[in-house]
Amino acid sequence: MRTNSLLLHVAASKHHARPRKRHGQIVRVPILARCGEMVVEEAGCGPAKPAGNRRPQKQEPLGHVKKTKQQVSDGFTVKAMMKNTVVRGPPLAGAFKERPTKPTAFRKFYERGDFPIAIEHDTKGNRIAWKVEIEKLDYHYYLPLFFDGLCEMTFPYEFFARQGIHDMLEHGENKILPVIPQLIIPIKNALSLRNRQVICITLKVLQHLVVSADMVGEALVPYYRQILPVLNIFKNMNVNSGDGIDYSQQKRENIGDLIQETLEAFERYGGETAYINIKYMIPTYQSCILN
Repeated sequence: MRTNSLLLHVAASKHHARPRKRHGQIVRVPILARCGEMVVEEAGCGPAKPAGNRRPQKQEPLGHVKKTKQQVSDGFTVKAMMKNTVVRGPPLAGAFKERPTKPTAFRKFYERGDFPIAIEHDTKGNRIAWKVEIEKLDYHYYLPLFFDGLCEMTFPYEFFARQGIHDMLEHGENKILPVIPQLIIPIKNALSLRNRQVICITLKVLQHLVVSADMVGEALVPYYRQILPVLNIFKNMNVNSGDGIDYSQQKRENIGDLIQETLEAFERYGGETAYINIKYMIPTYQSCILN
């Protein structure tokens, strides 16, 4: 019996079946042994795998559209007319953007010690101590330099320029009118910075300039084209505080209100042609006299 089992094992090892492929599955075909016994079939017990060892793909539902990546292009180009293209909008014009400041002649002259001024600390605040009488100053020389300091935003240059202008306008009287043409370029440069602080200070100076002497308001009318364009940009810039309290009204720092007050002062002291010239540069302005 032991001999028969040994012969059967040898026969099975010699006459082993060759593997065959059936739909990607290896199957061992049964072969008869020499002693009349059958060798057990060797086959995989698991489910059949798909051909090529590829995973089955998920079927997308009907009506599902695959999203495509959109490309951005500039306007008025051939690429802008292609499908899946988003046209890039125009860049910002920068009308309200602040301009960089340049070194002023006022700072140069002050650091050199050419101005007869000094700061005096008082209980009410700082003020200018003039070393000479203001009435004896040469307005053709000093007043344009002080107006050039309106572009300054740092202490003490900003304080000396602003307070020096108000002091000279209070004591100038008839000396102010001949200097008006020399003041236009410094005023235009200060407004062109588009800085809120500088604009507010310049508008207060303009209101004081108009009432400082006779005929000054009428002398400013030919120069409205240099002064009013920036005012037209910021005219409607008011603070919408809702039901809150706007403390800038008390400090007079609201640009929209200051521009309205300045335009009304121009109309009152500018003569008969003031309103027409203001309306030409600022179409939304309404007369404070005719209405």
